Amino acid sequence: MSYAQSLLAKDEEILYRARQHWLAPISDSLKPFVLVLAGLMLLVIKLVANPPGTGSTALVAVAAVLLVVGLIWIIIIHFTWRAQEYIITNRRVLKVEGLIDKKSGDSSLDKINDAVLKQGILARILRYGDLEVLTANEEAIDRYEMLAHVVDFKKAMLNAKNQLEDGYRGTVATPAAPAAGAPVTRSGGADDVTATLAKLADLRDKGAITPAEYDAKKAELLGRL
Repeated sequence: MSYAQSLLAKDEEILYRARQHWLAPISDSLKPFVLVLAGLMLLVIKLVANPPGTGSTALVAVAAVLLVVGLIWIIIIHFTWRAQEYIITNRRVLKVEGLIDKKSGDSSLDKINDAVLKQGILARILRYGDLEVLTANEEAIDRYEMLAHVVDFKKAMLNAKNQLEDGYRGTVATPAAPAAGAPVTRSGGADDVTATLAKLADLRDKGAITPAEYDAKKAELLGRL
């Protein structure tokens, strides 16, 4: 079981998995690559010039240190990239980062309004990009940089959000009509309508239904009193 799976709540299901594009660790490895290259150059100088004395030993030692540090740095970057988990569940978008010290963050699907996708020409060819998740107030709540298959990730996230909203709408029950011959109490009907309106208002505030849908349902329920 992965670390992200251990964070899932009851009845929460994984719908989509992703991670950063393979170019991300290569980009992060530029500095350690320079160290490795410098170490190799020092070794070449030692082999070609072959200077005598303690200076030659020091040159080899420096080259060895640069090589070891650079290679270890590259290995850490690679495994850190492998440890990333970007997951879409039926409730939220979950991001887990870190190799040893784990860092997790999540964005609830019902708070997500849209996602801004940014792709250059190379990113479109290699199928990666940056994704900025927005709330209903157009405020960014999370950013995903150099995300692999970013278009598929965005589609999966918005589809999961729509499924969640459809589930919310399905829970809004219309008050049942009284059985034939049964006495109708106005106070009981008013209480049912009030409770239903409260649920509708909560769904409207969460963005699950639009204000227009709320007003139409409100007018319909009030017309039954």
